Order: sequence, then C-alpha cells, then structure tokens
Amino acid sequence: MGRPLPTRFYARDTERVARDLLGCVVETRVRGVRTAGRIVEVEAYVGPHDAAAHGYGWRKTARNARLFGPPGTCYVYFVYGNHWCANVVTERDGYPSAVLLRALEPLDGLDAMRRRRGTGSPRLWCSGPGRLCEALGITGGFDGEGLAGPRIRIYRPARQLPLRIATSPRIGITRAADRPLRFYLRDSSWLSRREGQERGTWERRSRSARQ
Repeated sequence: MGRPLPTRFYARDTERVARDLLGCVVETRVRGVRTAGRIVEVEAYVGPHDAAAHGYGWRKTARNARLFGPPGTCYVYFVYGNHWCANVVTERDGYPSAVLLRALEPLDGLDAMRRRRGTGSPRLWCSGPGRLCEALGITGGFDGEGLAGPRIRIYRPARQLPLRIATSPRIGITRAADRPLRFYLRDSSWLSRREGQERGTWERRSRSARQ
C-alpha cells in the first residue's frame, strides 16, 4: 500500500490535477478485499462555469452536495439507474470542481474484479467509469469519503516511467462538448474509448516535473 497523496495535491487547478492523476494508483479495501488499478483516463469538470459539470451555475442539490466538499474527497453518483461514477473533488472547499475517473489498468485483486464484473475479460473490468466502480467495489457509500482513508486512497507508484498524455473532448456529453478536458495515457490499451485519438493532442511528461 502506497502513501496517499496529500490534500494539497487536490487543492489546485482541476485540469492540472487531472493530468497529474494519470499514472497514479487508486486502491480500495471493501470487506477485507483489496483491489487496485493504475489511472489511465480521466475527465476534468472545472467548476460552476463549465456547462457540462454537475455544479454548473452553482446549482447545489442533495445529490451533488459532496461535489462542493473539501478537496481530496470522493464525489460518487448513480447514473442511468445502472452504475456508479467516482470523482475526485478538487480546488477549494465549496467550489464545485472534480475529476471523473474514466478508466484504470487493473493491478491487484484481479480475482475480485473478475467476480464483481462477471466477466473473464480483463479489458472489460475497468474500461469505463461504471465498470471501474463495480470492479473496485465503489458505491454510494463512498460519497464524501476522504481519499487517504482505510477504504480508498490514491497514491503514486514507487517507480514511474515518463508518461505520454493525450487530450480530447469529453465523452457522452452534449454541453461544452468540444472542450479538450479528457486526459489519457496515449499508449494505454485499457482506455474506455479510442475513437478520436488522432484529433487530440499529446504531451510527454515525467513524474519528476510534477509537484
């Protein structure tokens, strides 16, 4: 188990946090079962002026209240009456911005992931926000939970090679649909979707260049 990222990591510009989460590991412990995956794809939702964000126009409801919480906590919501989506709350307390976890590379607890997902195909375990929540056992009970606790944490791996980060428009939205706020590891084979990569941009970044 790695040392969790500090609160100050999340208390920054949302786009920067989104980029810096790539390559990090998210780990859960649910009923004594540990699962973990490397973050390979995320989307940034950058606050009350982002028309695609749940907190657009400072709209606060019982459903999205945790989005307005302190940085370094979970915002988990249910969509399509079918699955959960997990977000990392960013910037400052009371400001509705977050990073959606879109895809992971499975690392540990593979038997549990297979059982929870009900499929033997590893590529279908964590390639999508709903899939990764199911694989890691993330449900609405994680909403508002800190990301440095016993049940869920995010940390940097001990060794990290340089990353090739690509960007593209976010997936499955109709408002602010052209903004390049989806960030992913260009060379990963674990992404939720590969269409449109050629239209995106990419950059090479090393972990040593990050704060």
